[in-house]
Amino acid sequence: MPKTLLLFALILGFISCKSHIDSHNDFTTLFEKSNGTETPEYKDVIAYFKELANAYPEISVFEVGETDSGNPLHVAVYNSSPILKLEDIKSSSKNRILINNGIHPGESDGIDASMMLLRDIVQNDSLKKAYQNSIIAFIAVYNVGGALNRNSHTRANQNGPKSYGFRGNARNFDLNRDFIKQDSKNAAAFAEIFHSINPDVFIDNHVSNGADYQYAITHLFTQHNKLGGSLGDYLEHKMRPEIEHSLNDKDIIITPYVNVWGNTPEVGFSQFFDSPRYSTGYTTLFNTLGLMVETHMLKPYDIRVKQTYELMLSTFDFTEKNSKTIKSLRKNAFQDIVSQKTYPISFKIDSTHFTTLNFKGYEGYYIESNVTNGKRLFYDQNQPYTKTIKYYNNFLPSQTISIPKAYILKQGWHDIIDRLKNNQIEFSKFKNDTTLTVETNHIADYKTVSTPFEGHYLHHNTSLTKATKSVTFKKGDLYIPTNQNGVRYLLETLEAEATDSFFNWNFFDTILQQKEHFSAYVFEDLAENYLKESPQLKADFEQKLATDEAFAKSPNAQLEFIYKNSPHYEDAYLQLPIYKVF
Repeated sequence: MPKTLLLFALILGFISCKSHIDSHNDFTTLFEKSNGTETPEYKDVIAYFKELANAYPEISVFEVGETDSGNPLHVAVYNSSPILKLEDIKSSSKNRILINNGIHPGESDGIDASMMLLRDIVQNDSLKKAYQNSIIAFIAVYNVGGALNRNSHTRANQNGPKSYGFRGNARNFDLNRDFIKQDSKNAAAFAEIFHSINPDVFIDNHVSNGADYQYAITHLFTQHNKLGGSLGDYLEHKMRPEIEHSLNDKDIIITPYVNVWGNTPEVGFSQFFDSPRYSTGYTTLFNTLGLMVETHMLKPYDIRVKQTYELMLSTFDFTEKNSKTIKSLRKNAFQDIVSQKTYPISFKIDSTHFTTLNFKGYEGYYIESNVTNGKRLFYDQNQPYTKTIKYYNNFLPSQTISIPKAYILKQGWHDIIDRLKNNQIEFSKFKNDTTLTVETNHIADYKTVSTPFEGHYLHHNTSLTKATKSVTFKKGDLYIPTNQNGVRYLLETLEAEATDSFFNWNFFDTILQQKEHFSAYVFEDLAENYLKESPQLKADFEQKLATDEAFAKSPNAQLEFIYKNSPHYEDAYLQLPIYKVF
């Protein structure tokens, strides 16, 4: 054999041997080595996934975007054959599942469960066969900054692990309030991952606080009425019951997220309403079946992790089994929405209808506190019970809007445009100045919270006054059709009255300040002329004088009334830079 061929054969043999050795590396996790008491540091989590990818061709690891910590997000993807580009996943006919871990890094259960689960899939031929029609993507650690801020004390109520990350990210944002507003680089990177995969099913792994009860794990499926249509019905009546049944077959008891605060569960509780600020509320906007896992903070860490592992497996099994139905429902959901004339933008609990749960709790009562001079709530784990309780899991639309053919956005609102691009919203720009008849919206009223919330003074109870006008738009203004996959995203962000609209998140606060006004001693003469020239204005003015005592006592209010009904009053004040085409 020639020396070159011999050398090549030796190299091939070395590579083959290395691959064989790597595939049998000891991928025992820190969680396992510590008997379920510890979770690895951020760097070790990333190293673990990269080593798995080096050893197994079915695993690919991608770095995406940048987080507020300066680090990228890492996504580990399982597929029966290597994935070369993350964005190739969305065009695959396979089941597409996305799992998010470490959004609150003190809630590390999903990180450890995902490390073991991904390893077990590639090391187990039966699991590889079971998921040969699935692409499963794990965001290793979403809140990188919080994971790097490691400690052993900020989770005061939590039973393990020994040390963990902090809830706030590198800029102290709670990232599970940031999906729609996208203040953080983390959220922008998540959007890139999400739209590259277009998952059929999304899982976000958490740990809950609140009441005490027998369950080590609870679920928080996205609210089914909000998801709406056939997809919402399927989630509530098919997906949720089957996953619950699968866990019960594994001797794991599970219940809906126990949404009680300042009370005990047996009084009944409602389903949590996940608006688009939350992960599953955001993914709902693109017709993805969303599920939050909420293990219970007081249960031992090893049990919480193992049950998170099993819930993910049950969800994978359900998705694999029902692949064709899920894909068909998702495809039809878009058409169902765009064919409707109206869309609900806010909801309220249906207090007249409820289902029942055979809830496994602990007797709770108030006893004298040994710390304060008041009483404290005490759950007696020596008194477990199973009781039938009311579960309010239906919501009714409290406000609906007419779906426009398109929205028009003035071009200067760069923060909004960036978010439209991040979420792959289709739009065009006027090539010339263009006059159209559109609906204009002015803010009629709104309320604002008195303390900051996630970096904003959030508005709520917003109402509008509407008018139809002919408006000339400038070259470069945005024309955004609603007949596109992102229609729900547009309706939930551009409709000012929607719960998590861009207006309510303060993106348009500059319109709330009047920029021009008048000097009274100058405007007196103009006001006198307007009253002479407009009999209707004069009649309205005199009627208000006669019927409004406070108005009659305030010369300033009287001039203000005439000013607001004069050509000098600025149209831009309280006017949204968003217009609707019907």
